[in-house]
Amino acid sequence: MLKKSRFVIGSAMAVLALSACSKGTDAPADGAKSVIAATVNGKPISTKQVDMIMKQQGAQGMPDTPEMRKMVIDNLAMASLVAQEAVKKGLDKSGDVADQLEMMKTNVLAQGYVDDYLKNSPVTDAEYAAEYAKIKEATAGNEYSARHILVDKEEDAKAIIAKLKKDVKQFAGLAKAQSKDPGSKDKGGELGWFDPRSMVPEFGNAVSKLEKGKFTEEPVKSQYGYHVIIVDDSRTKEAPTLEQVKPRLTQQIQQQNLKKFLDGLKEKAKIEIIGEKAASASASASAAASAPAAAAPAASK
Repeated sequence: MLKKSRFVIGSAMAVLALSACSKGTDAPADGAKSVIAATVNGKPISTKQVDMIMKQQGAQGMPDTPEMRKMVIDNLAMASLVAQEAVKKGLDKSGDVADQLEMMKTNVLAQGYVDDYLKNSPVTDAEYAAEYAKIKEATAGNEYSARHILVDKEEDAKAIIAKLKKDVKQFAGLAKAQSKDPGSKDKGGELGWFDPRSMVPEFGNAVSKLEKGKFTEEPVKSQYGYHVIIVDDSRTKEAPTLEQVKPRLTQQIQQQNLKKFLDGLKEKAKIEIIGEKAASASASASAAASAPAAAAPAASK
């Protein structure tokens, strides 16, 4: 219960702080259309503020109940009362409080601008088509069910291949006895289904050239050692439908577009990092002040 109370109070203070940042705080943002949930010394608390906090709590898995709403209103009223006292003392005009209010206002305005941009910049059919084509290209092709035996020396791999040429059914036993791949040796070298592009290039290329039931007649060298590979089966890899990936694509395209848009804003803006110059100048002055005395002209006697 203590944790919930802290969250509600924190949200209430944030809402009120943001209200203090805006003009005309004695009236609700929506004028006469807003429904008043409570007043504190004549200052209204709107149901919109209550709904805002209930939405935040809902995202945390907390229920929207009459009891919870009453607690939110009570906390908003207390926060409003304390905030009013802070304003009487002028805390909103100076010191850390004023700086924090300004930062909160900046962050909320920035987020509001981003939300407005996303709302009014829907993803086009052409953008969906372009990104979906990339997904289809990346997932098109075959996937394979294969086994392998991994050894350190080429001659060991060649010896295994010679045995397989006599009896391919030995593969599982040879993998268990000789393979140094801990993830597959106990399963007879079985790797399951995979896209060859997900493997190291040498391994993937070798698999792609093998027919079902065939094994590599020359050792395949990779960074891990020497492989002997057999393909048990292959199948066409199905790409997901556009509808399946559309939610992810929507977010991805929106983020790409937003970044491009914000980068454009930044490019047009005049941004000076004053702090870095000041820090650099301060560091230079400090270095000069601490320079060895020998660097200065010797005083005449």
